[in-house]
Amino acid sequence: MIQSMTGYGKATAEIANKKVTAEVKSVNSKQLDLMTKVCPQYRECEMDIRQMVQRKMQRGKVELLVTSEALEGATEAPHINATLICDYYKQLDAVRKELGMADFANELSSAVVLQTLLRFPDAIHVETPVIEKAELEAVVKVVEQAIGRLVEFRIQEGQSLYRVFTEKISNIRSLLTQVEPYEKDRTERIRQNLLDRLEKLPVDYDKNRLEQEMIYYIEKLDINEEKHRLENHLDYFIETMNAEMDAGGHGKKLGFIAQEMGREINTLGSKSNQAEMQRIVVKMKDELEQIKEQVLNVL
Repeated sequence: MIQSMTGYGKATAEIANKKVTAEVKSVNSKQLDLMTKVCPQYRECEMDIRQMVQRKMQRGKVELLVTSEALEGATEAPHINATLICDYYKQLDAVRKELGMADFANELSSAVVLQTLLRFPDAIHVETPVIEKAELEAVVKVVEQAIGRLVEFRIQEGQSLYRVFTEKISNIRSLLTQVEPYEKDRTERIRQNLLDRLEKLPVDYDKNRLEQEMIYYIEKLDINEEKHRLENHLDYFIETMNAEMDAGGHGKKLGFIAQEMGREINTLGSKSNQAEMQRIVVKMKDELEQIKEQVLNVL
């Protein structure tokens, strides 16, 4: 069955006192165009995540976002390096005395001095947590769940596309049967028109030769082959939709079949030589254009 390239999936899990969320969405694209944004603490597993997405997505413009936030009560305050701050203060005070400046306490409030000291390098230290392998594996599983939900979304959208395609193919098939009554009358009408025009010409002609040429001309306007090929393309389109999806998906193949259908319909139009048949051909083209528009969204 066919799948759509458009989809969205989201998964959340609590891992090591953190809430990890993975969101993935995809839209149409001829090839796989992947963009990932993983929070810094899990960058180590970003390549594993990208490879997994590439295996499962096949085609489409895919955006993946992995975020992490600490659970309530699990956050740790940054560490203030009191020893280093005191050393900074002593050095500043020594410089003040060397320059003969007034005491800091007389010129500035204690709060201002402390704020200045806290801006110095390494005055505040944030501990970098060690990420265990099990935690990284759990994050990859969250991403896998999000991708699974996106695939489910794609399958649901694919079912809607399947119904649309089935209806359009049925409409083209029905229109093709409407050509037959006009096709029978068309041959006799073309023959009679040629005879009427020749009768008006002040020349003699060989009736046997005329009959041969007329048969040749009418045979060139015969559309049985085009009708037969178009029927085959319609059947092949349905067959392809029902087939198991391979590594390349169905979208490109369905697009090629739609192109072949268009060639046969165009040839029918050029050979029709009759207003009623041309109207039917226009309706076929309209149905086919709707198919082509939707095929662009098929994986």
